[in-house]
Amino acid sequence: MMACNSTSLETYEYLVANVSNASHAGQPTLPAPLRISLAIMMLLMIVVGFLGNTVVCIIVYQRPAMRSAINLLLATLAFSDIMLSLCCMPFAAITLITVQWRFGDSFCRLSAALYWFFVLEGVAILLIISVDRFLIIVQRQDKLNPRRAKVIIAVSWALSFCISLPSVAGRTLVEVPARAPQCVLGYTESPAHRAYVLTLAAAVFFAPFSVMLCSYMCILNTVRKNAVRVHNQSDSLDLGQLTRSGLRRRQRQHQVSVDLSFKTKAFTTILILFVGFSLCWLPHSVYSLLSVFSRRFYYSSHFYATSTCVLWLSYLKSVFNPVVYCWRIKKFREACIELLPQTFQILPKVPERIRRRIQPSTVYVCNENQSAV
Repeated sequence: MMACNSTSLETYEYLVANVSNASHAGQPTLPAPLRISLAIMMLLMIVVGFLGNTVVCIIVYQRPAMRSAINLLLATLAFSDIMLSLCCMPFAAITLITVQWRFGDSFCRLSAALYWFFVLEGVAILLIISVDRFLIIVQRQDKLNPRRAKVIIAVSWALSFCISLPSVAGRTLVEVPARAPQCVLGYTESPAHRAYVLTLAAAVFFAPFSVMLCSYMCILNTVRKNAVRVHNQSDSLDLGQLTRSGLRRRQRQHQVSVDLSFKTKAFTTILILFVGFSLCWLPHSVYSLLSVFSRRFYYSSHFYATSTCVLWLSYLKSVFNPVVYCWRIKKFREACIELLPQTFQILPKVPERIRRRIQPSTVYVCNENQSAV
């Protein structure tokens, strides 16, 4: 009896949602020039995100020396962004132009599930990287090796799939776009649907954001203390008392200073990725909660414009990472130049033997902690 009542309640909510959806089909949308401009920018984002993240995957795949634990995590993050760019963004761009979903109800649920699936995986990898940096810099425990990284990556894929599966199974209300350029979570009063949305929002943003924020605050505090300690120890050495033991001490302090400088630079890059994640996903998380819990917000006249801006900003995250890599990581820039066809290379490619003569430091191979992409 209770199962029948539950089924009838879900059917009633679905019919009410469809009636409301049809009655609001003529709701105000964005002006055509703005919609076309956003769609064109989204297509450019697809190209940049696909090419940039593909370079990361190729670097890790082709070079065995680059298959460290952190690089495997970065390659997985890049792969999730590639799949998000290919499986979700093109359909959102087409719907932006046509203002109509042309791919059917079943694919609507599938696209929503894929969207959350790849987003969850990307967030999980970024969380793992942040915790790993916390263990290395704060706890001084470098426990993540390539084998453990592969196991953690497999577990993260499985958990992301389990969390996103209810969107396909119909356990949550996903509406065909008429109020948004993509299948989104619709307003519902079902406690089960609302509980799932709360779980989804916590898994996608709020829980990872809290853990990463605490990790980065501890890392910043540790880096500051280490920098002060190294500076004080170097000042305490008198240049007139450089015995053999003092020289060894100076060399050890120089090594610590170099290692600290490298860790600080690598941490800064990851911190920038965290800031980009926060700026791109905080609006979308708040928007999703308001869509499900606030009837007034969901049926307001500005919902379509809000949905378009928030979804566009969330997709910007898949393009943000390669741009940061190109800006911060020299190896990534060099790999991009090497992978370019000869016809697109302005400067002639310098042979590796000549480059080693020009820059003798390139002959040395960094250890695993310094081989990040």
